Amino acid sequence: MIDPRTSVITQRLARIKHIVAVTSGKGGVGKSIVSTALALSLLKEGYHVGLFDIDFTGPSTHIILGVEKNIQPKEDKGIVPATVEGLAYMSLVYFVAGKATPLRGVDVSNALIELLAVTQWGELDFLIIDMPPGIGDAVLDLVRLIERIKFLIVTTPSLLAFDVVKKQVEILTDLKMPIVGIVENMKRDNADTIKSESSRLGLMYLGGVQYDSRVENFIGNPLKLLQIMDAYLDKIKKAFMVEKGNNR
Repeated sequence: MIDPRTSVITQRLARIKHIVAVTSGKGGVGKSIVSTALALSLLKEGYHVGLFDIDFTGPSTHIILGVEKNIQPKEDKGIVPATVEGLAYMSLVYFVAGKATPLRGVDVSNALIELLAVTQWGELDFLIIDMPPGIGDAVLDLVRLIERIKFLIVTTPSLLAFDVVKKQVEILTDLKMPIVGIVENMKRDNADTIKSESSRLGLMYLGGVQYDSRVENFIGNPLKLLQIMDAYLDKIKKAFMVEKGNNR
């Protein structure tokens, strides 16, 4: 039996030009910080941007953005995302009240389908989706539900982290999903190991984000966080064919 919500999802996303899923092989690589900073950086360029946190392992973009408790999405023939720092913002945290979400299999699928079906994003240039790490039900459902989705993979200089990325890339490639490239986060030296490994996989290396101890201090202060991260994001934005002055 076909779930009628899937056709609703297509309508909800119809006016979004670019849908980018930011993912990682393992947790703890700074995926959510990259997702948030990228969304803010695109907004700074003059684009209409949405940020959607569906990290079922632990949504955290609301903490990174310093979202006030009184800032909530609104109900109007569905759910209208909250506005946070100029972003259209939706997060799983609004539906779980900060509690753990021990969902598996069909429960993950149902939760994700429901969120996609009820959220009214309207017209956006970019929707940045902060994904759970790894390749699980949420990722496979997005592949099935969103035709125009692209993947951006975040890793660290650790070869252990990148080994999981290789498996992730293999699965996404088998599914014929476009991968924008790989971002090396928390880079501490000039080693080009991840760049070389990315090349071997036939993927674009979108640069390294240098480790900066101030990042932790600026959690909850998005403007300060963007000041640190913005310089590292130009190559990523160019990979989306972003052109200044062509904002709409």
